[in-house]
Amino acid sequence: MFRTFFLLFAAVFLACALLQLNPSSLKAFDETGCEKDCMKCHTISNQEVKEILRNLKAPDAEIVKIQLSPLKGLWEVSIINKGRPGVFYIDFSKALVVSGSIIEVKTRKNKTAERLTMLRESRRVDFSKIPLNQALVMGDPVAPKKVAVFTDPDCPYCGKLHWEMEKVVRENKDIVFFILLYPLNFHKDAYWKSKSILCNRSLKMLEDAFAKKEIPKPQCDSKEIDLNIQVARSLGITGTPALVLPDGRMHPGWMPAKRLRDFINGIPKPEAKPNPSAEEKRKE
Repeated sequence: MFRTFFLLFAAVFLACALLQLNPSSLKAFDETGCEKDCMKCHTISNQEVKEILRNLKAPDAEIVKIQLSPLKGLWEVSIINKGRPGVFYIDFSKALVVSGSIIEVKTRKNKTAERLTMLRESRRVDFSKIPLNQALVMGDPVAPKKVAVFTDPDCPYCGKLHWEMEKVVRENKDIVFFILLYPLNFHKDAYWKSKSILCNRSLKMLEDAFAKKEIPKPQCDSKEIDLNIQVARSLGITGTPALVLPDGRMHPGWMPAKRLRDFINGIPKPEAKPNPSAEEKRKE
């Protein structure tokens, strides 16, 4: 009992001492301070964020939006860096940057992931710049629903997506995929494999590459692969697989057939249900 009383007394004494040293420390939280509107006391400019990005070795990142984060005391900054959306946080002192997720405890929603999804879905690329005439075709070439797919023969997730695309085409005759070979630098054999596949205009050779089978060396000197690389980079596509729709929507990465169909048809991704807590499981 005495120990509890002593600790409580010490805490109160310390708080009072701190207020005597810095009585203005409560200003931000009284009814006339920043409790109601932090932007009355704190500001940050695009130029200041650009300077922070330069220090973080991302000088060319495009600033999409700056706003208050769900967590008080932080600015939320949405960017596009090398074609990829990103979200990070800057504290009000502008001395610290936070990278990671903000989770709403009550709902277990990832607020950072929500912002990234909104950023990704709002982004548009110019579909007309994609050379579909140089693509391998999966499906009916005159099908009304066109999808451009940038792929790499040595990319495992490209292979996974390819098999899901086959399922979609089998079940949906109104969808066609135009496959553009986009070898990434860190896959040392991807460039010559891409060239060989394109020289032969062979979808089977691409599937053999995904299956880790040997494919022949290129027998032509096509420049089409270089153009694919140039186009992809100009559109801000830096990884594979990447899907682009005629309305400019872009999706990086693999997805299962059902989600792929929904993406093509403009059906939003269903909101994930939070996992029940241990307490909720006990109540059940």
